[in-house]
Amino acid sequence: MKLRRTLVLGVAALLAAAGAYYYFGAYQSARSAKQAQAATAGAALAPVVVAAVAQASVPVELSTIGNVQQYTTVSVKSLVDGQIFKAGFQEGQYVHRGDLLFQIDPRPFQAALQLAQANLERDKAQAVRADLDLKRYTDLSKKEWSSQQQFEQARATADSAHASVLADQAAIDQAKLNIEYSQIRSPIDGRTGNMLINVGNLVKANDTVALVMINQTRPIYVSFSIPQQNLPDVRQRMAAETLQVEVTIPGDPKPAERGDITFINNQVDVTTGTIQLKATFPNADDRLVPGQFVNVVMILSTMPNALVVPSQAVQSGQKGTYVYVVKPDKTVEQRAVDVGPQQQNTSVITKGLSAGELVVTDGILRLFPGAKVEVRSAG
Repeated sequence: MKLRRTLVLGVAALLAAAGAYYYFGAYQSARSAKQAQAATAGAALAPVVVAAVAQASVPVELSTIGNVQQYTTVSVKSLVDGQIFKAGFQEGQYVHRGDLLFQIDPRPFQAALQLAQANLERDKAQAVRADLDLKRYTDLSKKEWSSQQQFEQARATADSAHASVLADQAAIDQAKLNIEYSQIRSPIDGRTGNMLINVGNLVKANDTVALVMINQTRPIYVSFSIPQQNLPDVRQRMAAETLQVEVTIPGDPKPAERGDITFINNQVDVTTGTIQLKATFPNADDRLVPGQFVNVVMILSTMPNALVVPSQAVQSGQKGTYVYVVKPDKTVEQRAVDVGPQQQNTSVITKGLSAGELVVTDGILRLFPGAKVEVRSAG
């Protein structure tokens, strides 16, 4: 009986202690809440700069790195043997089609031409005499005053003389062609490279070593690769209109150069999952140089009436991206958003905001959900 009363008293004491702890804890929580509320009410307003969520048509861009390539490359070689007399250009000079590049010594070819012309005159004279002999033997043969053998011999001699005349004319044409080939002219408009064989050297026709390399740079190519999943969008745009790209040169403050897509490779690179494209640029001022790396931007499509905010309003947290939205009571709400394409200093918001809402763009570090703010103008 005594033990039972002791147990009852112990339980009652525990219940009393628990009640006192609960009451004290509730009192402390309420006190802390009141203190926090008072502190918040007395805290200074956080100064912020805001921007309204706007609607705009936003181009969907694809950015990558490209490499400039010459439109055409020509290896200039000699078509005749001879010694280089002079060069008609400076290394690195822009030359036009037909400009003189090298002069091969023409004197051997001029001598060959004079010899062929002399042979032609001689053989023409012999052909005339052979024709007269043939006519005479033809008349004599008809009267049977000459043998058939003599007649056939005269005809063969005349035919041989006329063949010699034709051969001489061919030799003249070849000599004139060699004289023309002794002047090596540019076959295209382009920029010359290093002079690989200098003046005074002997060259051979169609030698393995070129005299100079010429790159056609007006127009010029920019080669780049895009992910294979973007290929359907590119084909769709090219089927409807000319697909343009813009390239900027790192470190060059001048505006971007614009060109048109003119080539899509016929296979995807299996190692990278990309496909090669080429764009053609006029390059009238020679800003683009073969071998140069450039930044390429291609507009794939346009998003009409997209919601856009300044990119500095979008923050990243453990749960993803978010913005601070200023409510009508001048407090802020931390709201999760989905971010779409970004262009320069603007971000597209695909989910989480409505047009006209105000988002904080400056002063974000001092904010927390529910904080009161003072909206100030930028700058």
